[in-house]
Amino acid sequence: MMRRHLIAILAILSSGLMAQSALPEPEPALNRILFIMDASNSMYGRWEDSGTKMEVAQRLMGRLLDSLAQVEDPHFQLALRVYGHQKPVPPQDCGDTRLEVSFGHSSIPRIKKVLRRLRPMGTTPIALSLSKAAGDFASAPCPSGNCRDIVVLITDGKEECGGDPCEASRILQKQGITLKPFVIGVGLDQSLIDAFDCVGTFFDARDEGTFKRALGVIVNQILDETSAQVNLMDVHGHPSESNMPVVLRNVVTGKVSEAFVHTLNYQNNPDTIQLDPLITYEGVVYTIPPVTIDSVMINPGKHNHIGTEAHQGNLTLKVPGLKSMQNPPLAVIRNQGETSILNVQPFNSSVRYIAGTYDIDISYKYTGSGSPASNMKLYAALVDKDCTGYTYSSGIPHGYNCWMAWLTDSDTYKSKSAGSGTSFASVAPTSTSQSVTWSSVPAAVVPGGLNKAVVIGVLMAGNQVSVGGTSAHVYHAI
Repeated sequence: MMRRHLIAILAILSSGLMAQSALPEPEPALNRILFIMDASNSMYGRWEDSGTKMEVAQRLMGRLLDSLAQVEDPHFQLALRVYGHQKPVPPQDCGDTRLEVSFGHSSIPRIKKVLRRLRPMGTTPIALSLSKAAGDFASAPCPSGNCRDIVVLITDGKEECGGDPCEASRILQKQGITLKPFVIGVGLDQSLIDAFDCVGTFFDARDEGTFKRALGVIVNQILDETSAQVNLMDVHGHPSESNMPVVLRNVVTGKVSEAFVHTLNYQNNPDTIQLDPLITYEGVVYTIPPVTIDSVMINPGKHNHIGTEAHQGNLTLKVPGLKSMQNPPLAVIRNQGETSILNVQPFNSSVRYIAGTYDIDISYKYTGSGSPASNMKLYAALVDKDCTGYTYSSGIPHGYNCWMAWLTDSDTYKSKSAGSGTSFASVAPTSTSQSVTWSSVPAAVVPGGLNKAVVIGVLMAGNQVSVGGTSAHVYHAI
C-alpha cells in the first residue's frame, strides 16, 4: 500500500453544459393565512383623529378583505382568531381566545361579519392564542398537501397572562407548523416594541397610514412569487460551476425545503428557482467534498442571488496498457491529513473535486515472477498543462504538459533555474502504507499559474531519469 500526498486538484473552467428537460409546472402552494386579532379592552383607545384602534383595524381589514375577494383563482384561504372579546375585565379571563372563522375559500364574508361586531372588552392572552393556532391549521384540510401556513398577529399591547409569546412562536416554527409570523403593533409604546422582535417580523403601525401600508406589504410578501439563482463561483469569480445536486434547508426547522440539480441556461447563467421569502435558508452543494451555503435571508418580491465558492478541477488517474476486460485499480481519496474517506475513484477515470490538496491511497500488488525490484523510485514532475509562456530552447514542439520541475526526495524540487533536489524519492513495496509529500514547491514554478499546473508521476525500477535532465523526459510518464 502506498500513499502519495499533495495531489493538487486545480480549478479549470469547464464549458460543458447539461441539458435540462422540461418538467410540468408544480401545483402552487395553498397559502393559509390566520389573522389573530386583538380585541382586548385597550383597543378602545383613541388613535390620533382616526377613531379608536378597533375602528381603524376594522376599517382597514375590511378594505383588505374586499381587495382579496377580487383575486381570480386565488391560491389562499383565510381564517380569523380573536382574543379578549368574550369576557370583560375585571375579572381577567386568560382563556378568552377563540377561532371565529375557520379556513375556507368562502371565508372572507364571514370574517368581515365577525370584524364588524367585535367590541373590545377583555385581556391579552397572546401566547395562548399563538399556541392555539397549531390546532387551527391542523383542523383544516390541505387538499394539495402543499400548504404555507402563516400567522398575522394584530395587537396593541403586551402579553397580560404570564405566557411567553416568543416561545410560542418558536415552537410553531421549529415544529414546522407555521412560517415566521408577522406582527403589526397598533400604536404600541416604544418600550413594548422590542418584546415582539422575537415573535416575528414586526411592523410598527404608528398611525392609520402605516397600518394600511403594513397590511399591504405583508399580504404581498405572502402571495407574491420570489425568484432566486444559486451562483456557484469558479476560480475566476464567475458563476460557471454547475451540474451538481443542491439542497436548501429551513434554518429554523432543519427540514429540506428545496432539492434540485443545479443547471445553467442557454446564456450560461444559473437557472432561476422560486423560493419562499418567509424562510431563512442554509444549504449544501454536493461537490466532492460538499460545500455549504451559509444562512441566507430572501428579499421578497425581488430576484435574489445566493452564492458560494465551488472552484473545481479534474483529477485524472491513468494506468497505461490496462485491458478493457480488466478491473481498473482503485484509489482512495482523502482530504489532506484526514483519515475519513472522501471518495473511491477507479483508474482510467476523471472526477471533479473542489480545488485543494488531497491524499491518495493507491493499492497494488506485484504480479511478476521472482522478487519485486528493491530499487523502486517515484518519478514525479510538475508540468504546465498548455505550456503558457514557455519555449523549449531545443525547439521541440510542445502542445501540452511542458515540464517545469522534478518533484524530488525530501520535499524538494528541481527546475531549470531553481530548487535543491538531487534525487528522486525511493519507494520499497511493502504491505504497509507509505507517503511521499511535497508542500514547499513555489506556485511561480508554473508560469501559467496554479490553474495550469498538473502533477504526474510513474513508479519504475532503477535510475531511469536524471534529475539534471531538462529535456522532455517527462513525456515518458504521461
